[in-house]
Amino acid sequence: MRRIAIPVVLAAVLALVGATPALAYAPVDVVHTEHVQVGPYNVTVGFSTWPIRAMRSLDFTFTPDGGIADKSGRLIVHGPGFDGGGGDGSRLVRHPRKRDTWGLDTQALDTPGTYSFGFIIDGPQGEGQGTLNGVTVLNQPGPPLPLSWAVGSLPFGALLVFLVIAWRHTRPGRKRLVF
Repeated sequence: MRRIAIPVVLAAVLALVGATPALAYAPVDVVHTEHVQVGPYNVTVGFSTWPIRAMRSLDFTFTPDGGIADKSGRLIVHGPGFDGGGGDGSRLVRHPRKRDTWGLDTQALDTPGTYSFGFIIDGPQGEGQGTLNGVTVLNQPGPPLPLSWAVGSLPFGALLVFLVIAWRHTRPGRKRLVF
């Protein structure tokens, strides 16, 4: 009986741990906010990292006053390397870790420069448009990418050298079979 009870209890504990995927992710820590008037709606734009640096992932949250329950929205991003996300932008969806807001989860802006975030919101007070202008994205943190890749590939290069040396010392396939 004890042999069966231990695996069953262990399986139950693992199932309960696996049933709480929200605990696997850290909450969104908004460290900087900006306010945008989008027609009749006041929208708070939150950033999980400030100042923003190119090629560094961060979370964006977009929270209109009164919540998102009875509203729909679109986001239009303008800046280096962005064409605006299409003519009318991309649909605003719930942030995967902060379900009471719209947002972008771990997004990175690839190029430094000045960006603008345009919003179109439709809700009980009608449709509104507004733009957050002048969001500055600084250069990427750390060393330049080619240097980072070169340093990061050193262990792989050392592994290849080790395998070649080991191959030459053992010379597989060149040994004679003796019968």
